Amino acid sequence: MPETQRMPEPRQAAPKPAVTPSPVTLNPVTLNPVALSPVVLSPGAWRAVAAAMFACGWGGNQFTPLLLMYRRLGGYSALSVDAFLGAYVVGLVPGLLLAGPVSDRRGRRPVLVAGTVASALASLVLCFGGQGAWPIYAGRLITGFAVGIAMSVGSSWVKELSRGTDGGLAARRAALCQTAGFGLGAGVAGVLAQWGPWPMVSPYAVHLLLTAAIPVLLLRVPETRPARAGGSVRELLGALADDLRVPAPARRRFRLVVLPMAPWVFGAAGLAYAVTPQLVGFRVGDWGLAYATGLTVLTLGTGAAVQPVARWLHSGERNGAAKSGENAPALRHTDVGVAMSGEAGAEIGAVGIGAAGDRAAGARTGRAPVVAMAVMLLGAALCAANAVLLSPWLAAVTAAALGAGYGIAVVSGLLEIQRMAGPDDLAGLTGVYYMLAYAGFLLPTVLAGLSSWLSYPVMLAAVAAAALVCLGLVVTGARVTEPAAAAR
Repeated sequence: MPETQRMPEPRQAAPKPAVTPSPVTLNPVTLNPVALSPVVLSPGAWRAVAAAMFACGWGGNQFTPLLLMYRRLGGYSALSVDAFLGAYVVGLVPGLLLAGPVSDRRGRRPVLVAGTVASALASLVLCFGGQGAWPIYAGRLITGFAVGIAMSVGSSWVKELSRGTDGGLAARRAALCQTAGFGLGAGVAGVLAQWGPWPMVSPYAVHLLLTAAIPVLLLRVPETRPARAGGSVRELLGALADDLRVPAPARRRFRLVVLPMAPWVFGAAGLAYAVTPQLVGFRVGDWGLAYATGLTVLTLGTGAAVQPVARWLHSGERNGAAKSGENAPALRHTDVGVAMSGEAGAEIGAVGIGAAGDRAAGARTGRAPVVAMAVMLLGAALCAANAVLLSPWLAAVTAAALGAGYGIAVVSGLLEIQRMAGPDDLAGLTGVYYMLAYAGFLLPTVLAGLSSWLSYPVMLAAVAAAALVCLGLVVTGARVTEPAAAAR
């Protein structure tokens, strides 16, 4: 056969296999496109991250029911034990503000591994708290830093690993794991301190054992934000600052809805299980520590139980947004560096990118922050009333009301932030939100500092009045603004 008849043969070669397009990001210095390797996600990949959030939450709140123990066995004043809570908040600030943006550029995995190790280290330091106040201050400072990392980086990583689910489910997973850690940590620590051996050591030893294996598990979780090539320190700091800036289209809603609500998330928790037990503790005698533990578990348990309410309040927004997401194929390869399947358009719409869906469900979405603040107001009013009545039973009702407000608010706030944030600043804005939320945890310290001049009934009445003002702001903000569309 002549050689020329073989020419068509190369055209009959087997077709090339389909390749999932790799997501593309920009080099933060040169702004040139950089292709990222596709990431294969298993349905349960988020669970190890959730375990890290659970463990850090456990470490963060195991100290709270022990406040009465430190007052009785350690001889510390009310102001001193509330200052221990203040040290925790001081540690939170750098963890919340820096860990998220750093993980956006250096990867989620190394930052969360460091946070989990820090949480275990904090418990080790707190084991020496019986020797003096400085180990307590240091341990609480490190604990705050670890919890800040878990809340900002962990929440973002869980969302990214929950591909194929709606944004509301990802937010609830993060909030529920953190809340479960807060509640169980407080419950186990309180029981061990009340009835177990070595009350100033055994609660922290349990947390050490619980946390030991989690950093190893995190090493097997797929990285959703591969490390980028960095520039100078000045350029990196500038990029970090950009990640903490609320996108311009969302700033008005942030100021009117998120900002007035966020401090009440943990302000409510502080009232329920830091202020209330000290007000009515003399009424329960030797059961004071167990009672404080019960209030903590009741508050956080209620918060976890009502989170489906936040889901329902946002369900109209998800349904409407998902429809618009189906028509957004051009956005499928922008989601936080993860190679996405055909479900990506629906997922993007589910977290609020579809503007049409957001407008269609704006009324339903605006109800969640309003309901959260209304319940907060109820809890604050009950707390003010009980400062006069000093009833342990009314204190339990108050804790349940404040816990319900906490549960709705924490999920609603996360969903608001996820709608506002773009893929490159999700963790940074999540950290900003949690920093504002944890500012409320300074409330018990502020009240203790003012108690030399003002009575608790007067101060708590002022707190209830402040809750009423914030409710008015949130109602106004929900009416005059629409849910933000995520940055593209």
